Amino acid sequence: MSLADETSEDHGGHDEHHLPAVEDWPRGFGEASWWPFITALGATGFYVGAALFVLGRGEEAIVGPMTGPYVFIGSAFVFLGGLYGWLYHAFVVNFWEHGTDGHGGGAMRLAMISFLGTEVATFGAGFVYYFFIRAGTWPPTGAELPPLVSSLVLVNTAILVVSSFTLHFAHTALLKNNRKRFMGLMAVTLLLGIIFIGGQGLEYYEFLVHENFTLTEGIYGSAFYGLTGLHGLHVTLGAILIGIVFVRGLLGQYDAERHTSVSTVSMYWHFVDAVWIFLVVVLYVGAVV
Repeated sequence: MSLADETSEDHGGHDEHHLPAVEDWPRGFGEASWWPFITALGATGFYVGAALFVLGRGEEAIVGPMTGPYVFIGSAFVFLGGLYGWLYHAFVVNFWEHGTDGHGGGAMRLAMISFLGTEVATFGAGFVYYFFIRAGTWPPTGAELPPLVSSLVLVNTAILVVSSFTLHFAHTALLKNNRKRFMGLMAVTLLLGIIFIGGQGLEYYEFLVHENFTLTEGIYGSAFYGLTGLHGLHVTLGAILIGIVFVRGLLGQYDAERHTSVSTVSMYWHFVDAVWIFLVVVLYVGAVV
């Protein structure tokens, strides 16, 4: 996924800033970077660390009790390092050049669609796990579920849905070269995304502190925090991307003919919006009916 946008300029002279790279990378993708693979490796480590944490518990633990946490923390550094390198090469290096050539727009959108396909598989695995445990005794034996469907959840859901509309109309305004409306709606979208993240943090605080509902609260606790935490990570990344687009917009990087970053980030944001609605229906409402 790249934040680079299309222009007719050839940036072959800037290859020294794009290491690691090779020369025969498909035109439109800019470079053959290792950073997405490093980021994916770090993300994979989260799951490995969680699995080792489970295997390290109980009287017949297979690994040491701290093996899982160590792997998880190490993976976090790998993930954040890969993410930094990815965003740096996709955004900072070509910041003043306004992005890649005009043939890259379609390729970037196709890459985003492919990326979202992998995200569907990732969330799908989590939902399969939840449906598996939901088919058994419910509520799970010994588990005390907190009041899941609250005014906070409903407000947070409304905020995320509205942010999807504001981003859509921001993109529409850009296509009409209405830069003032584009920037105003982008600012609103970014603000709503930050509020949503804060709302989810407040929900976690209420569950952990006041309701004593933790990750180790049976199989539902692991499913709840696993899926909502994964979604929160995606929303945080989306907010970062929107923030980058907003800064580039302030510097006049976009117009009706140059908007690939806006388009791909919009696709990503609409995706996390749709996943959240599905989460609320299945994980919140579905747990109490």
